[in-house]
Amino acid sequence: MTIWLSEEEVRALLAPDELISKMESALAAFSRGEVEQPLRTVLQPGRGSWFASMPMASSSLGAVGAKLVTVYPRNAARNLPTHLATVVLVDPDTGMLNAVMDGRYITEARTAAVSAVSLKYLAAGDARTLAIIGSGVQARSHLRFLPLVRRFETIRCWSPRAESRNKLAAEFLGVAACDSAEGATRDADVIVLATGSPSPVIDATWVKPGAQVISIGACRPHEREIDPDLVASAKLFVDSRESALMESGDVVLGIEEGRFNANHIIGELGELIAGTVDWRRDKSDITVLKPLGLAVEDVTAADMVYRQAVARGIGVELR
Repeated sequence: MTIWLSEEEVRALLAPDELISKMESALAAFSRGEVEQPLRTVLQPGRGSWFASMPMASSSLGAVGAKLVTVYPRNAARNLPTHLATVVLVDPDTGMLNAVMDGRYITEARTAAVSAVSLKYLAAGDARTLAIIGSGVQARSHLRFLPLVRRFETIRCWSPRAESRNKLAAEFLGVAACDSAEGATRDADVIVLATGSPSPVIDATWVKPGAQVISIGACRPHEREIDPDLVASAKLFVDSRESALMESGDVVLGIEEGRFNANHIIGELGELIAGTVDWRRDKSDITVLKPLGLAVEDVTAADMVYRQAVARGIGVELR
């Protein structure tokens, strides 16, 4: 039986705590070499827009599938999501189609879940202050997921438009909107950059020793979201070395400018989880995580949704 699952159904079936645990397992499997996954294929159907194919297969995870994702920035003016996706799952044993489901919320949730996983391994043990730069979908998802892993006493946010940052702060209890990116960032223990900016949104001098920076924007090789001086001086981690060296402007441009080389990447997040990277955190180390999003994350999340849907009889059967 093949089923279709809408975004509403996916959202109802994707439990945040379980998703965080699944992402931890998926990242470790990826870094152990247990996942077959090429770099995503990216096409540009229009100016500033792109369409990508992200397939993966893993016998250890028991999942085979692919995500098709589009990014159309100009959709914002049409009151449409700028990021859209569809995930396809096939049976690992037969190749038969198991499910087709909306992948927009999967992308939103798994990105924040991976960031939540990273707090366990890269944030200081006494991290209590969170700064969010951005006020869109990912800012909101991180405000939902990160507190599941760490208890933050202070949460600050900033984005260029006062209306947007004030609206975000009003939606989440205990979140304060700041008048500047510097005001939100200074003295923060964890800093999340969730913007669509193609140029740096924070200054290296604003980031205190021992802080963790998570940069989820700037996912094309000509874009950068982090001050290059910060990337060069920090302990740099990624979700995939191969992807970072091909797709992340924060990494690619730093290498092209001679600021560092590929060995500046200390390890993948999955290697930290699996215990295969030799690194011990010094109290003053600033860590930077530059995840680009992996097919294994999307398909693992979709497989989790599918199993729940079958068990509960949810979804539209496709004949």
